[in-house]
Amino acid sequence: MIEHKQIFIDGRWVDSSGTDVLTVINPATEEAFATIPYGSADDVHRAAQAAANAFPGWSNSPVQQRADIFRKLARLTEARSDEITRTIVTELGYPITAAAKSQTAGGVEELDLIAESLAEIQWVLQFGSTHVRRVPSGVVGAITAWNAPLRSIISKAGAAMAAGCTVVLKPSEVAPLTAFMFAEMCAEAGLPSGVFNLVCGTGPEVGEAIASHPLVDMVSLTGSVRAGRRVMELASASIKRVHLELGGKSPNIIFADADLERAVVDGIEDAMRNTGQVCGGLTRMLVPRQRLQEAGALAARRAQAYVLGDPFDPKTTLGPVATAAARERVRGYIRSGLEDGAQMLTGGPDAPDGLSRGYYVRPTIFTGDNTSRIAREEIFGPVVVIIPFENEADAIRIANDTPYGLAAGVWARDAEHARAVATKLRAGRVRINGAPLDKRGVHGGFKLSGVGREWGRLGIEEFLEYQSVMG
Repeated sequence: MIEHKQIFIDGRWVDSSGTDVLTVINPATEEAFATIPYGSADDVHRAAQAAANAFPGWSNSPVQQRADIFRKLARLTEARSDEITRTIVTELGYPITAAAKSQTAGGVEELDLIAESLAEIQWVLQFGSTHVRRVPSGVVGAITAWNAPLRSIISKAGAAMAAGCTVVLKPSEVAPLTAFMFAEMCAEAGLPSGVFNLVCGTGPEVGEAIASHPLVDMVSLTGSVRAGRRVMELASASIKRVHLELGGKSPNIIFADADLERAVVDGIEDAMRNTGQVCGGLTRMLVPRQRLQEAGALAARRAQAYVLGDPFDPKTTLGPVATAAARERVRGYIRSGLEDGAQMLTGGPDAPDGLSRGYYVRPTIFTGDNTSRIAREEIFGPVVVIIPFENEADAIRIANDTPYGLAAGVWARDAEHARAVATKLRAGRVRINGAPLDKRGVHGGFKLSGVGREWGRLGIEEFLEYQSVMG
């Protein structure tokens, strides 16, 4: 049993004022394997005070100093990559081969990108005799997600600190352990005391205390729409800036002239990343009606090829969902799809064969229309619905007919045609013909998908304000 008994405030490991603990469950075995402090609003107050005290010095630190610290953080993360990967596999059930590449190596890449991006920011703009400065927003409360536990910290707390802000971090209690490693590495990298602070607890107690604390100037959350609404409500009392990265129900338009097999396989692989627990997963596949049957067969065959099992086994390609509640919710959506009359091509609500233990869900493919719950609500599990369209205008209409607007995909033989369609989609990120994610671009969305953007230079600039100095 791993026992974290302290939290990180003002550069030191200190006791939490909470007297209880939160238990971390391995989703592949359903066994407890770690505990963390069950923190309180008093922990948040101490952390916010430390961050506020550290802000004047850090906000005026040389940009090159910050870049050097982030390069050191990248190398420290690289050196601990095996430990970090194994921790993420244990707390999240992410298959080890994919976790090493997407989560750990991806985290190193983002740290290096932050250091590189700092040199690209224009810190002072001049308009006649007026200087417009880019200045840090202040103390940032970062409330991060469990589905990318390290990368979520880097995208929020990392970008905020690079901008010159100081941070109070609350990691998800579902997968909190890499946050403790990050705190250790911050200290080792030479980050000044109080710049990064780690508190633990639940959203209703610690998360809400961060969102409402008078010393916190800005809140950045990755989470559900419900959590985002609550953060906005609490932050409004003191007019805090709010950055929200929320859910998605992302369309993947495949036109008739596209390479159908490549497009379908890529689309299923995108949607099934991290067992479908990705906010930007392409979970609505839109295909020409005349190719619906062919696309369904290809999608079902790809879904059936996933190997479910021990996430530490390199042969495993699909792990469990993160919690027992998530398993029941996803299975409930699958039952809902059947009740709504969608055609299930593979999968189903029953436990996968041979896996009586662990929070496993069968990868499930439906065909249907855009009106059912499985087409309109974020499932956050390994479920894809294939929807037919009549023509290009119909495809664009269906793609935009969603309360979300996080991501999208477009496939066409002519890439320029695909790019033209992309400009008509209300989505924050559009992949053309399976192009890989470029973190120099931005991640974030429209409508219920949130407010603001992450990644690269623009992700750092989310944590900056403008100040005019005239004369």
